Amino acid sequence: MFPLGEDDHGLWLGAPDGTAVTRGTETPIRSPAFALLIPRSGWWTSVWNEATSDGTGFSFEVYADVCTPPERKGDVVDAIDLDLDVARHRDGSTILLDEDEFEDHRRAYAYPPRVVDQARAAAAELFGRVEDRLEPFGSTGERWLTRAVALG
Repeated sequence: MFPLGEDDHGLWLGAPDGTAVTRGTETPIRSPAFALLIPRSGWWTSVWNEATSDGTGFSFEVYADVCTPPERKGDVVDAIDLDLDVARHRDGSTILLDEDEFEDHRRAYAYPPRVVDQARAAAAELFGRVEDRLEPFGSTGERWLTRAVALG
């Protein structure tokens, strides 16, 4: 990923079309271009995905991960994924994902009550903001995605 810049929302990173991405131990895939926001504050990060004409890209226009507050340490960003995700499909419908995983991990790892409360509150707030296209989930993310696409 490449730094795209910063604004009032936080640090924006971008990746051009064809960037290899890996989830856990899964086989890497080639991703369409995307922009990633590391917010200045909050219990989340979010990705804006490029649409592809052949339908091979991600079905989600926006994908927000609930996580511990991201901490920037030089060129590294540390955060713990808390499983809850908010995603907006390209048709505008918004969904909350992975509530079952969150509950399983909450019990298995004995998340402190504060972490549970913060994660649930972040998911609820994100859902409303993503669904209502409140910035940065309106045109701001799309503008940064345009910059990521231009990297390719």
